[in-house]
Amino acid sequence: MKRLRYNVAASLDGFIAGPDGEYDWIPMDSTVDFAALFDQFDVFVMGRRTHETLLAQGDANPTIGKRVVVASRTMSPTVEDPLLVVTDKIIETVTELKQESGKDIWLFGGGELFRCLLDAGFVDSVEVAVVPILLSQGVPLLPSGCRSPALKLVDSQVLPSGIVMLSYDVSSDRVGLI
Repeated sequence: MKRLRYNVAASLDGFIAGPDGEYDWIPMDSTVDFAALFDQFDVFVMGRRTHETLLAQGDANPTIGKRVVVASRTMSPTVEDPLLVVTDKIIETVTELKQESGKDIWLFGGGELFRCLLDAGFVDSVEVAVVPILLSQGVPLLPSGCRSPALKLVDSQVLPSGIVMLSYDVSSDRVGLI
C-alpha cells in the first residue's frame, strides 16, 4: 500500500506561503538532491493554486510526466493522463491511489487539502523543511479547527542553509483540537 506523505517547506512561524501565495522566501540548498526526492513519488496530489503555480514554471515544473491529481472546487473534472482533476471525491480518489502498488504519494502544498486528508486519517507522514524566517502572515501549514493526531519523530537533519528537515509518522491516535 502506498503512503501519503505531506512534504512541505514552512517558515519558523508555521506558514507554507506568504500572504499572496509567494514562496520566494524558501532558499535553495545545494545539499538537497531534489531529483532523488521527486523520484520517491509516482503520484502528486495538490490543490488548484499549487497546480497553477507549477504550470507557470513551464519546463521547470518538476511534476511533468508524473501523475497529478488536482483537488478543485472551481475547475471542471478532467481525466487527461497523467492529469486528473477531482471536484468532489478527493477522499475516494486518495483511497484508490493508496491501494495501488508503486511509489509513495506526495501531498504537494495546500494547507486546506492537508487538513481535509489529515482529518480523514489518510496522511501517513508529515515532512517539514523548517526555513529560518518569520513571515508573521500567510498560508498556514495547518488551518485551525482540525483534530490533532499524535506525531512520532522519525528523522531530523540540519542543512548548511539553516533549514531543519523534520519527518514525522502520523499516529491514528488523536490528541485534540488545534
